[in-house]
Amino acid sequence: MDFVSIRIITADVARLVAFYERATGVTAAWATEDFAELRTPGATLAIASTRTVPLFAPGSARPAANDSVITEFLVEDVDSAYRDLSGHVTDFVNEPTTMPWGNRSLLLRDPDGNLVNFFTPVTAEAAAKFAR
Repeated sequence: MDFVSIRIITADVARLVAFYERATGVTAAWATEDFAELRTPGATLAIASTRTVPLFAPGSARPAANDSVITEFLVEDVDSAYRDLSGHVTDFVNEPTTMPWGNRSLLLRDPDGNLVNFFTPVTAEAAAKFAR
């Protein structure tokens, strides 16, 4: 089994796609006006409209209602990412902070309030987990 993607359900696909394109530098591939994907070598972030929810099961997902999942992106330099995003992100949860497990992390919220973590391994042990 391979982990392939995570999907965010939103009431405003264009707004959320624009945010993630700006934040990640990845251009989305649009399938329809209700569904787009930001594909990276490690995984895909899918963004879908509330109109897609009934295709799975009516009422099974609600936009802007996540309080437990953090979507994470490995970046080359989290401090640089913070400086770059400062004029575009309105809700930083924290500034870059070095965590006990060896990652320097920047936690923010996307326009729907979902938590997003940009991180850079800063210890040899943490970097080894992501060596390719």
